[in-house]
Amino acid sequence: MTKTFFFLSMLASGLAFAQEDLLKDIDTIKTNTEISQPAFKALQVVTGQSTKLPAKNEWYIVVAHRFGDVSKGFKDFFGLDDASTKLGVIYGVTDGISLHLSRETNQKTFEGGAKYKLLKQSESFPLDIVGYNVLAVNTDLSKDNYPDLHFGDRLSYLTQALISRRFNDKFSMQLTPSYVHKNLYEPSIEDKDQFLTGLGGRYKISKRISINAEYFVNFDNHSFYKNPLSLGMDIETGGHVFQLLFTNSQLNSDIGYLTNAAGDWGKGHIFFGFNLYRVF
Repeated sequence: MTKTFFFLSMLASGLAFAQEDLLKDIDTIKTNTEISQPAFKALQVVTGQSTKLPAKNEWYIVVAHRFGDVSKGFKDFFGLDDASTKLGVIYGVTDGISLHLSRETNQKTFEGGAKYKLLKQSESFPLDIVGYNVLAVNTDLSKDNYPDLHFGDRLSYLTQALISRRFNDKFSMQLTPSYVHKNLYEPSIEDKDQFLTGLGGRYKISKRISINAEYFVNFDNHSFYKNPLSLGMDIETGGHVFQLLFTNSQLNSDIGYLTNAAGDWGKGHIFFGFNLYRVF
């Protein structure tokens, strides 16, 4: 966990000092107004969660799609024939707490969880800190393969601390220390308890478009799977944010994305996809 604290110390920066001159005071007020805005426009950096939360009583409809391996070429229409889809809803209980429920076709996984703001970036504090917890149920597991299967074996859990800083109106970064626990796992390819640290960022290139990236390091050294690396683009279009992305993890579910990335950027085994949010 020392690596997590090292990344965190890199994100923290000094706060602006007040100025005596009236015009400089006005500039400081403008800066503070900018800092109070969210570090990210979408609820996800790419596939991993961002520190943004819905407002109170807002409903979000989420459609996330990951096509197949683009390296398969024209035969599978560059992955369009093999896709995984997640449908979900998110509700803002308060301005600082949201609940969500989703279902993904890959592994027929249901996820429910909560996202809650702990600290907000302001004039007196340099970071947004948000907690995120998920309970996942893998309904694809079969007693034909696991004769002694119990309901509890289908469960896995995720706990994350989302720590972001909005440096200016264009650039934001986020650190995401994470812990995953799986009740059913294959010890030859992964551990029951897995610790990860993610680093992501957003750079705004126009009024409605930004380039995003994120990378998670899994400290489960003997894991069969790769560290998830994703590149994306946010497009703001009125009532929703549309995200286009390339990633080496085809799964949309939070736990699946973090711990079951099977693609390899170095060999061209990547997946194209999108996230679509509609707010009501």
